[in-house]
Amino acid sequence: MTAGISKGACPQCARRGLLLSDLAANIDRSVAGRAGDRARDILALPDADIAASVAPRDGAARLRAAAERSAMPSFGPRLASLGCWSACVHSGGLPESLESLGPGAPRALFGVGDRTLLGRIDADRSVTIVGSRRCTSYGREVAHELARLLTGAGILVISGMALGVDSAAHEGALAAGGPTVAVLGPGAERAYPRSGANLYGRIRANGLVVSELPPGSPTFRWMFPARNRLMAAMAGVTVVVEAAERSGSLITAEMAIEGGRQVGAVPGRVTSWSSSGTNKLLAEGAAVVRDAQDVLDLLLGPGELEISAAGPPVTAEGRALLAAVDAGAATVDAIAVGARRDFSAALIALARLERDGYLASDSAGRYSRTALVPPDI
Repeated sequence: MTAGISKGACPQCARRGLLLSDLAANIDRSVAGRAGDRARDILALPDADIAASVAPRDGAARLRAAAERSAMPSFGPRLASLGCWSACVHSGGLPESLESLGPGAPRALFGVGDRTLLGRIDADRSVTIVGSRRCTSYGREVAHELARLLTGAGILVISGMALGVDSAAHEGALAAGGPTVAVLGPGAERAYPRSGANLYGRIRANGLVVSELPPGSPTFRWMFPARNRLMAAMAGVTVVVEAAERSGSLITAEMAIEGGRQVGAVPGRVTSWSSSGTNKLLAEGAAVVRDAQDVLDLLLGPGELEISAAGPPVTAEGRALLAAVDAGAATVDAIAVGARRDFSAALIALARLERDGYLASDSAGRYSRTALVPPDI
């Protein structure tokens, strides 16, 4: 795989994606509740063997149909009409890090956004951040902050655009003004999930969305552990922020370990189900991730690159409010009393502190501190 990019995927490589799309329902039935293991096994097979194993009656016909469609002159223009492009192992542009997947490596990727970014993905300068869809405010805040600081340090953040931790990681990268890469299970031409349409549009405009499957592909459960292997291979470090014991994020961590990548996990409360998976990873030897510096040390080596978590300047009034929150106050009333400030003035200052990244608020209007520290404290 080379770093250069020329034309789109060649017919031979594009056929693979079209075949997987055609056989998506058959593959889903064949995984029989073991999507994580079985999907990888199936994707390591040659095209003819995939067709024969999951569609014994008409697999050969499906294979021929995929080959004909990939060779049609209209294939490339159809992708372009959807705002998509393709790249393959022959046309160039696929990340070299995907070679670690061996026979299961994709031969083509379909995407939208900055195509040149695909060829610039380097495992030594990329981090995958994953976690629970039903994350807590703690998980969302940590994912956002890790991605923001890593992006600011020149590290490419990769995730899967799922609700919760994945989306927070993409948001953090975008907040830092850098690109981010979203790897989807179904086709890259539309947002998945649909509720992430706004985020999808911003990633598409400021980064890259890719998939192993072509536009128009249906959505089945096997596609998500299949895409997890791509995210694990693309980055030198996979960080699990918050995950229960039965979580797709743990599949990503397992795939990263199998591929010789490093895995880090963010500690969580031992009484919280949402952190049971990450705490188990730590017990089994995953690196402890307390902040973005820990991730950088894992990726580049201790002390190779130092980053600061310091934010913009904070006024004396702001420092008093932060001290009140640190002391346990969470509501506007309690914070105002703790800081000995007028309610209205406290409300305005709290909004400013949240905007600057020092505080986070939940749906009940309760404030909590982030990891960001004022530069003069």
